Amino acid sequence: MLGEVFYWLFNMSIVTVLTGLPVLLIRQIKRIPKRVTVFLWAIPFLRMVVPFGLGSPYSLLSLLSGFSVKTVVVHHITEGFTVTGANCAMGAASYFPITYRTEMLEQVFSVASVLWVIVAVAVLLMLAVTYCFTVYEVQDATHLQGRVYLSEKVLSPAVYGIIKPKIILPASYENRDTELIVLHETTHIRSFDNLWRVLGFAAVAVHWFNPVCWLFLKCFLSDLELACDERVVAKIGEQQAKKYASVLLDCKQGTTVFASAFGGAKIRTRIENILSFKKMTRFSAVASAILLSVVFYVLLTNAE
Repeated sequence: MLGEVFYWLFNMSIVTVLTGLPVLLIRQIKRIPKRVTVFLWAIPFLRMVVPFGLGSPYSLLSLLSGFSVKTVVVHHITEGFTVTGANCAMGAASYFPITYRTEMLEQVFSVASVLWVIVAVAVLLMLAVTYCFTVYEVQDATHLQGRVYLSEKVLSPAVYGIIKPKIILPASYENRDTELIVLHETTHIRSFDNLWRVLGFAAVAVHWFNPVCWLFLKCFLSDLELACDERVVAKIGEQQAKKYASVLLDCKQGTTVFASAFGGAKIRTRIENILSFKKMTRFSAVASAILLSVVFYVLLTNAE
């Protein structure tokens, strides 16, 4: 049973790579705002956690089905609508239950499944402990105003927590103008970025054996910060973009795993993105919505 679970997960991981690489390429197009492309990271995330999907002749996997992806029909909903899975490993002769092509393959997946569970549980426990420690570390923070607190234990402003998030600033910021910093962290809270961070880490922890998934996570976390910057500049206006960039430069950089930090991405990249910010027109908003819809359809559907 465990071997079968890992077999499907292994296939899901391959499909994650196939559908995540186009997202990686699209995010390189500088004319597309990060607050648009950041939504595309939902595609590899869903591929990591959902084993099946609707079949479509226009899916990317339909294009690849001739030589690298075998379609497994799971359920016929109605005429023209089927739920399918992708068998990229090509190691099974039949499904439900899985029968392997060779006895050696069965042994390989059986042993690999045990190793997968051990490491996955260890990574998830490590992440859980890290999250608890991160939140516990700032419990003694001094209240400043609203949801803003001061702490001697942090180097960079950040949002801590998910259910009742707090904005924690270094104690040295008490007499400093923090309006733009607080606005940045408040934007993180409104976008539920800490929740997306936790879900992203959890999904990749399950797919720990796939290095490309870790690359996707790194790019996703970077795009979260860039998208947050763009939302802030959209609110304060392009006239204050230089001031916002200056505040970012003056801020000490700290690293946090489960907290959205003000200095959480490469500074040079963020500064360039802030200074090149362009407000979205109605046409660009519509074009972005169409782009997202098409990419989601092509990458989230399976071959028929």
